[in-house]
Amino acid sequence: MYKITINSSHFKARLRILVVIYSLAFQQSYIFSENHLKSYSFYNTIKATQNPDSIALSNDSLSNDSILVDTLISPDALESKVSYKANDSIRFDLANQKVYLFGKAEVTYEDLVLTAAAIEIRIDSSQVFAYGIYDSTGKYTDRPLFSQGEQNFSAYSIRYNFKTKKGKIVDVITQEGESYIHGQHVKRMDTEELYIKNGKYTTCNLEHPHFYIYASKLKVIPDDKIVTGPAYMVIEDVPTPLAVPFGLFPNKKERSSGILIPTYGESPSLGFYLMNGGYYWTISDRMDLALTGDIYSKGSYGLKANTQYYTRYKYSGNFSFSYSQIRNSYKEFSDFSKQNEFFVRWNHAQDAKARPNSRFSADVNAGTTTNFKNNLNSITDDYLTNTFSSNISYTKSFPNKPFSLTLSARHNQNTQTRQVNVSLPDAAFNVQRLFPFRGNNSSSKGQWYKNAGISYSANMRNDISTYDTLIKLDRLDRLTNDMKNGVQHTIPLTTSFKVFKFFTMNPAINLQEKWYAKTISRTYDSTINLTSTDTIYGFARGSTASASTNLTFKLYGMYLFKGNTIKAIRHVFTPSVGFSYTPENNAGLKKYYNHSLQKEVEYSIFEGGIFGAPNTKEAGLLNLNLINNLEMKVRSRKDSIKQEKKIVLFENLGISTAYDAIADSLNWQDIKISGRTYLFKNLNLNFNGNITPYRNNILGQKINETYWDFEKSIGRLNSANVTTSFSLRSKDSKKSGLDKAKNTETDNAITRDIKQNPQAYIDFNVPWSINVNYNLAYNKPNSFQKATITNTVGLNGDLNLTPKWKVGYQTNYDIEEGKFSYTSFDIYRDLHCWEMSISWIPFGQRKSYMVKINVKASTLQDLRITRKREYYDFDSSSLNR
Repeated sequence: MYKITINSSHFKARLRILVVIYSLAFQQSYIFSENHLKSYSFYNTIKATQNPDSIALSNDSLSNDSILVDTLISPDALESKVSYKANDSIRFDLANQKVYLFGKAEVTYEDLVLTAAAIEIRIDSSQVFAYGIYDSTGKYTDRPLFSQGEQNFSAYSIRYNFKTKKGKIVDVITQEGESYIHGQHVKRMDTEELYIKNGKYTTCNLEHPHFYIYASKLKVIPDDKIVTGPAYMVIEDVPTPLAVPFGLFPNKKERSSGILIPTYGESPSLGFYLMNGGYYWTISDRMDLALTGDIYSKGSYGLKANTQYYTRYKYSGNFSFSYSQIRNSYKEFSDFSKQNEFFVRWNHAQDAKARPNSRFSADVNAGTTTNFKNNLNSITDDYLTNTFSSNISYTKSFPNKPFSLTLSARHNQNTQTRQVNVSLPDAAFNVQRLFPFRGNNSSSKGQWYKNAGISYSANMRNDISTYDTLIKLDRLDRLTNDMKNGVQHTIPLTTSFKVFKFFTMNPAINLQEKWYAKTISRTYDSTINLTSTDTIYGFARGSTASASTNLTFKLYGMYLFKGNTIKAIRHVFTPSVGFSYTPENNAGLKKYYNHSLQKEVEYSIFEGGIFGAPNTKEAGLLNLNLINNLEMKVRSRKDSIKQEKKIVLFENLGISTAYDAIADSLNWQDIKISGRTYLFKNLNLNFNGNITPYRNNILGQKINETYWDFEKSIGRLNSANVTTSFSLRSKDSKKSGLDKAKNTETDNAITRDIKQNPQAYIDFNVPWSINVNYNLAYNKPNSFQKATITNTVGLNGDLNLTPKWKVGYQTNYDIEEGKFSYTSFDIYRDLHCWEMSISWIPFGQRKSYMVKINVKASTLQDLRITRKREYYDFDSSSLNR
């Protein structure tokens, strides 16, 4: 490789000296090979004008450095040096002041880099010419590549002037953001603007694009916009009648404000429509706002606002609000009805580095209960959700202090019952466990009492439970009266120590007090034979105390096998026996005489309180809990280094019950059984059950008769639930985009959008996946009531038919009912720079389909063809269900 550096400010003067020297020595131009020339640097030796002989040499040219001589810089000289090199050869034409570079030639001037198969430098005019070369097959290769700053393009040939910083380019291909510009003849100005004749605008990255917008005149303004004259669409080299008088395309790297073009279509139920039209506003580089709307010819409409914000190392989040009014007919018709829907979403996350001692987060999902069923643009996951909830919380910890404070607000709604529960505010103050007997020495070894610790927590809550149909401004006073509030203080005193080395004893004393601002009073009205309940406002408190102890130990069992495959099975048995005592507490107990029952009825004034009433009855519970863990050790066939591996047969299998030694009847509590395991790395199994030992009367009430006494069985199965899920997926064919993404602002923004909108992205990295889930639920509250059984199986997954075709599916089958529930199919086709998607719900309330073909790049996101029918087009009455 040859490399020559020219100090352009002195180049011409030095060249004159070399012309004389080389003319006398060689009288001709040479082609220098690697053996003749490695690298050359030329310096200006022209002295000041008072020197009569600018080429006079001193007696010792080696001892005198010509650089030290004052020189005059030519006004035509370039501002910086020009460096060039070539892999094959460099030819100097000194007579015509030209330099020819051959074989992967490269010229560098300031931040400009030009590479090509061949480059010609014209020194007298400060110009450079770059060309490619045809190979033996006739293909034009090593096309000139121009790079300056963030502007890069390739071309058939390039002509550039170092002084004027202008150039002429033939057959250029340049990328501007997501777009590619092809131009037959191009002029590049010193402002880096491009004026193109016979240009093509496309988002296809192929040299011969699948589609483009053709314009005879086109102007590219870097980091601003691309403007065209009259233009029309060309697909697969076939001109189409899709034409515009002019074109304007954004060309900014950062987000820019602008109008959002709506999609149009027709709905048989709602009429013609314009959808998702509006305005996008970039408030700053860290925040944006999109205001969009939908309008239908039959009167329905929708409004949406969505904003995203992000500050690095501090916080990020998004907020959206939607409102819609759905009309399924005209006012003049008898079947006219309308439904108003709204919904609010807010997600906020604080970076852990922002404030180490405090944290604020928000996840808000609130609105009308029927929003997901009636909203014109609701997604499948929202529609299938029976409940949605919100949580806003702020947590504060105090450095070097055992205190912490949490303030929160919570909310949940049920779309089936339309019940709304709100907890605002919910404050909790906690003191970490303190060890008063340890002193400065934190060790407790050998001294059991040093494990004794005390902690404290206070919880204040204000709750309201109502229905969404009752939330109205004119009922605000009633809603306020229905609020439940109170404060609960808890002080646990606990310790732990070993008994006989193998047993762990955990004694505890628990003190609790409840504060309320209102209580109840009950009286019996004999005139109407009803009990009335009145609310009494005023401070009231009730306290309770309990003591407990628990003894836990572990037993290990091992069974060894002589075979080569199974080595051993280990059983870990963890029994726990405990006793708790609660003394009788008459605080808050009152009585009233019920004339109908001819007796006094006892009640607690704290009934219905947010934290419940304090325990009043004396209780002495003997608790029994048995936990089992079963593991198997087998020989590993794949891992030659680690000869054995462990397989969990049962991760947890537990049985628990309790016996009240003080109660006069119904001493035994229900027997609870639960278990979970994870088999073959893919099968997840969970089950639980509840067995009651007592029989019940015809009214469904428990009576003091056990099944053991009458049927010699431990009891009757009240409820049971078995859930299992099985997942299989192929190995990733390549790393996902999230894995390969670099830690840049753009990549972080893409990652956040994928996590927030996973349904908008197609992952071809996983060739196939399948997920099966099964649910069996049994419920029989009493022996006289018929059992209810839920027996369903669900299936979902996706499959890559080819590297460009992907099919997704989701279905659920009710075995008891013998029919399918929600079922959907999704087909996706990658068309390189285009994409096609088909979504189909064949039956059910959400029966619908949509076919869409669109350009991938967001720059031309409105270039699409859509055909769809929503569920309300098949049955308009479903909008108001």
